[in-house]
Amino acid sequence: MRILVTGGAGYIGSILVPALLRAGHQVTVLDNFMHGQSASLLDVCADPNLAIERGDARDESCVAALVRQHDAIIPLAALVGAPLCDRDPEAAASVNVGAVRTLLKHRSREQLVIFPNTNSGYGLGQGDQQCTEETPLQPISVYGRTKCEAEQAVLDSGNSITFRLATVFGVSPRMRLDLLVNDFTYRAVTDGFVVLFEAHFKRNYIHVRDVARAFIHSLDHFEQMRERPYNVGLSDANLSKKELCERIQQQVPRFYFTEASLREDPDKRNYIVSNERIEATGYAPAFSLDDGIRELIKGYSVVRRSQFANV
Repeated sequence: MRILVTGGAGYIGSILVPALLRAGHQVTVLDNFMHGQSASLLDVCADPNLAIERGDARDESCVAALVRQHDAIIPLAALVGAPLCDRDPEAAASVNVGAVRTLLKHRSREQLVIFPNTNSGYGLGQGDQQCTEETPLQPISVYGRTKCEAEQAVLDSGNSITFRLATVFGVSPRMRLDLLVNDFTYRAVTDGFVVLFEAHFKRNYIHVRDVARAFIHSLDHFEQMRERPYNVGLSDANLSKKELCERIQQQVPRFYFTEASLREDPDKRNYIVSNERIEATGYAPAFSLDDGIRELIKGYSVVRRSQFANV
Protein backbone atom coordinates (compact mmCIF):
# COMPACT_ATOMS: atom_id res chain seq x y z
CA MET A 1 0.00 0.00 0.00
CA ARG A 2 1.17 3.56 -0.75
CA ILE A 3 0.84 5.64 2.42
CA LEU A 4 1.26 9.39 2.95
CA VAL A 5 2.26 10.35 6.49
CA THR A 6 2.21 14.07 7.24
CA GLY A 7 4.37 15.01 10.22
CA GLY A 8 6.16 11.70 9.75
CA ALA A 9 9.44 12.88 11.26
CA GLY A 10 7.88 13.65 14.66
CA TYR A 11 7.69 11.75 17.94
CA ILE A 12 5.15 9.18 16.72
CA GLY A 13 6.07 9.35 13.04
CA SER A 14 9.72 8.44 13.53
CA ILE A 15 8.54 5.18 15.13
CA LEU A 16 5.58 4.59 12.79
CA VAL A 17 7.33 5.20 9.45
CA PRO A 18 10.02 2.51 9.97
CA ALA A 19 7.29 0.12 11.15
CA LEU A 20 5.24 0.75 7.99
CA LEU A 21 8.32 0.14 5.84
CA ARG A 22 9.06 -3.13 7.67
CA ALA A 23 5.46 -4.16 6.95
CA GLY A 24 6.15 -3.75 3.22
CA HIS A 25 4.38 -0.45 2.53
CA GLN A 26 5.61 2.41 0.36
CA VAL A 27 5.72 5.54 2.51
CA THR A 28 5.96 9.24 1.71
CA VAL A 29 6.68 11.60 4.60
CA LEU A 30 5.65 15.26 4.41
CA ASP A 31 7.26 17.27 7.21
CA ASN A 32 8.55 20.82 7.71
CA PHE A 33 11.01 19.71 10.43
CA MET A 34 9.93 22.65 12.59
CA HIS A 35 11.57 21.21 15.71
CA GLY A 36 14.90 20.56 14.00
CA GLN A 37 14.45 16.78 14.12
CA SER A 38 16.69 16.33 11.09
CA ALA A 39 18.07 12.95 12.18
CA SER A 40 14.82 11.21 13.11
CA LEU A 41 14.44 9.28 9.83
CA LEU A 42 18.07 8.94 8.76
CA ASP A 43 18.21 5.26 9.67
CA VAL A 44 15.55 4.40 7.05
CA CYS A 45 16.73 6.65 4.23
CA ALA A 46 18.38 3.64 2.55
CA ASP A 47 14.95 2.02 2.10
CA PRO A 48 13.84 2.50 -1.55
CA ASN A 49 10.19 2.46 -0.40
CA LEU A 50 10.65 5.72 1.53
CA ALA A 51 10.26 9.20 0.05
CA ILE A 52 10.65 12.41 2.05
CA GLU A 53 9.13 15.74 1.06
CA ARG A 54 10.15 18.82 3.02
CA GLY A 55 7.08 21.02 3.13
CA ASP A 56 4.13 22.32 5.13
CA ALA A 57 0.93 20.31 5.55
CA ARG A 58 -0.98 23.58 5.05
CA ASP A 59 0.47 24.09 1.54
CA GLU A 60 -2.51 23.10 -0.57
CA SER A 61 -0.66 22.71 -3.87
CA CYS A 62 1.91 20.43 -2.27
CA VAL A 63 -0.71 18.39 -0.41
CA ALA A 64 -3.01 18.03 -3.42
CA ALA A 65 -0.20 16.60 -5.55
CA LEU A 66 0.89 14.14 -2.87
CA VAL A 67 -2.58 12.93 -1.91
CA ARG A 68 -3.31 11.80 -5.47
CA GLN A 69 -0.35 9.40 -5.39
CA HIS A 70 -1.38 7.39 -2.29
CA ASP A 71 -3.87 4.78 -1.14
CA ALA A 72 -3.95 5.80 2.51
CA ILE A 73 -3.28 8.97 4.48
CA ILE A 74 -2.13 9.27 8.09
CA PRO A 75 -2.26 12.94 9.16
CA LEU A 76 0.19 13.19 12.07
CA ALA A 77 1.18 16.80 11.36
CA ALA A 78 -0.05 18.93 14.26
CA LEU A 79 0.86 21.43 16.91
CA VAL A 80 0.82 19.00 19.83
CA GLY A 81 0.17 19.78 23.47
CA ALA A 82 -1.76 22.43 25.35
CA PRO A 83 1.21 24.79 26.03
CA LEU A 84 2.25 24.99 22.38
CA CYS A 85 -1.32 25.53 21.14
CA ASP A 86 -2.04 28.14 23.84
CA ARG A 87 1.01 30.08 22.71
CA ASP A 88 -0.30 30.36 19.14
CA PRO A 89 -3.98 29.38 18.84
CA GLU A 90 -4.25 30.66 15.26
CA ALA A 91 -1.42 28.40 14.13
CA ALA A 92 -2.97 25.54 16.09
CA ALA A 93 -6.23 25.98 14.22
CA SER A 94 -4.53 26.22 10.83
CA VAL A 95 -2.39 23.10 11.35
CA ASN A 96 -4.60 20.90 13.52
CA VAL A 97 -7.83 21.62 11.66
CA GLY A 98 -7.09 23.49 8.44
CA ALA A 99 -4.40 21.11 7.19
CA VAL A 100 -6.66 18.11 7.84
CA ARG A 101 -9.54 19.72 5.97
CA THR A 102 -7.18 20.37 3.04
CA LEU A 103 -6.24 16.68 2.92
CA LEU A 104 -9.89 15.66 3.03
CA LYS A 105 -10.75 18.11 0.26
CA HIS A 106 -8.34 16.44 -2.14
CA ARG A 107 -8.70 12.74 -1.22
CA SER A 108 -11.12 10.44 -2.97
CA ARG A 109 -13.61 8.28 -1.10
CA GLU A 110 -11.52 5.23 -2.06
CA GLN A 111 -8.51 6.51 -0.11
CA LEU A 112 -8.28 5.49 3.55
CA VAL A 113 -7.69 8.03 6.31
CA ILE A 114 -6.48 7.04 9.79
CA PHE A 115 -6.34 10.03 12.11
CA PRO A 116 -4.86 10.39 15.61
CA ASN A 117 -6.94 12.43 18.02
CA THR A 118 -6.16 12.76 21.73
CA ASN A 119 -8.26 11.39 24.56
CA SER A 120 -7.76 14.75 26.28
CA GLY A 121 -11.03 15.53 24.53
CA TYR A 122 -12.74 13.82 27.48
CA GLY A 123 -11.71 16.83 29.57
CA LEU A 124 -12.94 16.46 33.13
CA GLY A 125 -14.22 12.96 32.51
CA GLN A 126 -17.11 11.26 34.32
CA GLY A 127 -15.76 10.79 37.82
CA ASP A 128 -15.28 7.09 38.53
CA GLN A 129 -17.00 6.04 35.29
CA GLN A 130 -14.81 5.07 32.35
CA CYS A 131 -14.98 7.21 29.23
CA THR A 132 -15.95 5.17 26.18
CA GLU A 133 -16.11 6.30 22.58
CA GLU A 134 -19.77 7.17 23.22
CA THR A 135 -18.87 9.61 26.01
CA PRO A 136 -19.45 13.22 24.87
CA LEU A 137 -16.22 15.03 24.04
CA GLN A 138 -15.71 18.10 26.21
CA PRO A 139 -12.18 19.37 25.46
CA ILE A 140 -10.90 22.08 27.79
CA SER A 141 -7.86 23.31 25.84
CA VAL A 142 -7.17 24.81 22.42
CA TYR A 143 -5.23 21.65 21.61
CA GLY A 144 -8.13 19.38 22.58
CA ARG A 145 -10.73 21.48 20.76
CA THR A 146 -8.78 21.63 17.51
CA LYS A 147 -8.03 17.92 17.50
CA CYS A 148 -11.66 17.00 18.23
CA GLU A 149 -12.88 19.29 15.47
CA ALA A 150 -10.49 17.61 13.03
CA GLU A 151 -11.60 14.15 14.19
CA GLN A 152 -15.22 14.99 13.46
CA ALA A 153 -14.29 16.21 9.98
CA VAL A 154 -12.43 12.95 9.31
CA LEU A 155 -15.30 10.76 10.50
CA ASP A 156 -17.82 12.81 8.51
CA SER A 157 -15.71 12.34 5.36
CA GLY A 158 -16.14 8.54 5.47
CA ASN A 159 -13.74 5.65 4.80
CA SER A 160 -11.82 6.56 7.92
CA ILE A 161 -10.76 5.50 11.41
CA THR A 162 -9.78 7.77 14.29
CA PHE A 163 -7.75 7.04 17.40
CA ARG A 164 -8.18 8.83 20.71
CA LEU A 165 -4.67 8.34 22.01
CA ALA A 166 -3.84 8.13 25.69
CA THR A 167 -0.85 10.12 26.95
CA VAL A 168 2.03 8.63 24.98
CA PHE A 169 5.36 7.64 26.52
CA GLY A 170 8.62 5.96 25.55
CA VAL A 171 11.82 6.64 23.65
CA SER A 172 11.66 7.88 20.05
CA PRO A 173 14.29 9.22 17.64
CA ARG A 174 12.41 12.54 17.83
CA MET A 175 12.16 12.49 21.61
CA ARG A 176 9.70 14.54 23.66
CA LEU A 177 10.30 15.35 27.30
CA ASP A 178 7.07 17.29 27.87
CA LEU A 179 4.86 14.18 27.97
CA LEU A 180 3.92 13.21 31.51
CA VAL A 181 5.63 9.81 31.90
CA ASN A 182 8.68 11.00 29.97
CA ASP A 183 8.83 14.19 32.03
CA PHE A 184 8.39 12.61 35.46
CA THR A 185 10.89 9.85 34.69
CA TYR A 186 13.42 12.42 33.50
CA ARG A 187 12.96 14.41 36.70
CA ALA A 188 13.38 11.23 38.75
CA VAL A 189 16.63 10.35 37.00
CA THR A 190 18.20 13.81 36.76
CA ASP A 191 16.67 15.96 39.52
CA GLY A 192 15.63 13.28 41.96
CA PHE A 193 12.35 14.95 42.86
CA VAL A 194 9.11 16.48 41.61
CA VAL A 195 6.39 18.59 43.24
CA LEU A 196 2.88 17.51 42.26
CA PHE A 197 -0.11 19.80 41.91
CA GLU A 198 -3.55 18.16 41.99
CA ALA A 199 -1.84 14.78 42.29
CA HIS A 200 -5.16 12.90 42.20
CA PHE A 201 -5.89 13.85 38.57
CA LYS A 202 -5.95 10.69 36.44
CA ARG A 203 -5.01 9.88 32.86
CA ASN A 204 -4.50 6.86 30.66
CA TYR A 205 -1.14 6.00 29.05
CA ILE A 206 0.23 4.17 25.96
CA HIS A 207 3.71 3.39 24.64
CA VAL A 208 4.71 5.13 21.41
CA ARG A 209 5.51 1.76 19.80
CA ASP A 210 2.03 0.52 20.65
CA VAL A 211 0.62 3.59 18.93
CA ALA A 212 2.51 2.58 15.78
CA ARG A 213 1.19 -0.97 16.19
CA ALA A 214 -2.37 0.40 16.41
CA PHE A 215 -1.99 2.13 13.04
CA ILE A 216 -0.68 -1.03 11.41
CA HIS A 217 -3.44 -3.08 13.07
CA SER A 218 -6.06 -0.72 11.66
CA LEU A 219 -4.61 -0.98 8.16
CA ASP A 220 -4.81 -4.78 8.43
CA HIS A 221 -8.38 -4.69 9.85
CA PHE A 222 -9.74 -1.61 8.12
CA GLU A 223 -13.03 -3.09 6.92
CA GLN A 224 -13.80 -4.35 10.41
CA MET A 225 -12.91 -1.05 12.09
CA ARG A 226 -13.92 1.65 9.60
CA GLU A 227 -16.09 4.69 10.38
CA ARG A 228 -15.50 4.60 14.14
CA PRO A 229 -13.29 6.25 16.77
CA TYR A 230 -11.17 4.08 19.07
CA ASN A 231 -9.59 4.79 22.43
CA VAL A 232 -5.99 3.53 22.41
CA GLY A 233 -4.37 3.07 25.81
CA LEU A 234 -3.23 0.61 28.45
CA SER A 235 -6.27 -0.72 30.25
CA ASP A 236 -4.19 -1.34 33.39
CA ALA A 237 -2.80 2.21 33.40
CA ASN A 238 -5.60 4.57 34.37
CA LEU A 239 -3.37 6.23 36.96
CA SER A 240 -3.23 9.44 38.94
CA LYS A 241 -0.07 11.52 38.86
CA LYS A 242 0.76 10.28 42.35
CA GLU A 243 0.29 6.65 41.30
CA LEU A 244 2.51 7.27 38.28
CA CYS A 245 5.26 8.60 40.54
CA GLU A 246 4.95 5.53 42.74
CA ARG A 247 5.51 3.32 39.69
CA ILE A 248 8.58 5.33 38.71
CA GLN A 249 9.89 5.16 42.27
CA GLN A 250 9.88 1.36 42.08
CA GLN A 251 12.67 1.65 39.50
CA VAL A 252 14.30 4.85 40.80
CA PRO A 253 14.20 4.35 44.60
CA ARG A 254 15.85 7.69 45.36
CA PHE A 255 13.03 9.55 43.56
CA TYR A 256 11.23 11.88 45.98
CA PHE A 257 7.83 13.39 45.22
CA THR A 258 5.52 15.48 47.29
CA GLU A 259 2.15 17.19 46.90
CA ALA A 260 1.60 20.94 47.22
CA SER A 261 -1.52 23.10 47.21
CA LEU A 262 0.33 26.34 46.46
CA ARG A 263 -0.97 26.41 42.89
CA GLU A 264 -3.21 24.57 40.48
CA ASP A 265 -2.17 22.45 37.54
CA PRO A 266 -3.03 24.43 34.37
CA ASP A 267 -3.85 21.10 32.67
CA LYS A 268 -7.17 20.17 34.26
CA ARG A 269 -7.68 16.86 32.46
CA ASN A 270 -8.92 14.18 34.83
CA TYR A 271 -10.49 11.00 33.46
CA ILE A 272 -10.29 7.23 33.19
CA VAL A 273 -10.74 5.53 29.84
CA SER A 274 -12.04 2.23 28.47
CA ASN A 275 -10.07 0.68 25.60
CA GLU A 276 -12.44 -2.25 25.12
CA ARG A 277 -13.56 -1.28 21.62
CA ILE A 278 -10.13 -1.62 19.99
CA GLU A 279 -9.24 -4.63 22.15
CA ALA A 280 -12.35 -6.36 20.76
CA THR A 281 -10.80 -6.12 17.26
CA GLY A 282 -7.79 -8.19 18.39
CA TYR A 283 -5.44 -5.35 19.24
CA ALA A 284 -3.46 -5.61 22.48
CA PRO A 285 -0.58 -3.40 23.64
CA ALA A 286 2.83 -5.09 23.80
CA PHE A 287 4.64 -2.62 26.08
CA SER A 288 3.70 -2.00 29.71
CA LEU A 289 4.14 1.21 31.65
CA ASP A 290 6.99 -0.43 33.56
CA ASP A 291 8.65 -1.39 30.27
CA GLY A 292 8.50 2.23 29.19
CA ILE A 293 9.91 3.58 32.45
CA ARG A 294 12.80 1.09 32.25
CA GLU A 295 13.49 2.14 28.65
CA LEU A 296 13.35 5.84 29.52
CA ILE A 297 15.81 5.44 32.40
CA LYS A 298 18.25 3.89 29.94
CA GLY A 299 17.61 6.59 27.33
CA TYR A 300 18.19 9.38 29.80
CA SER A 301 21.83 8.39 30.09
CA VAL A 302 22.01 9.98 26.62
CA VAL A 303 19.22 12.58 26.46
CA ARG A 304 19.39 16.02 28.08
CA ARG A 305 16.46 18.36 28.65
CA SER A 306 17.61 21.14 26.31
CA GLN A 307 17.61 18.82 23.32
CA PHE A 308 13.96 17.90 23.06
CA ALA A 309 10.91 20.08 23.64
CA ASN A 310 7.79 21.27 21.86
CA VAL A 311 7.91 24.81 23.31
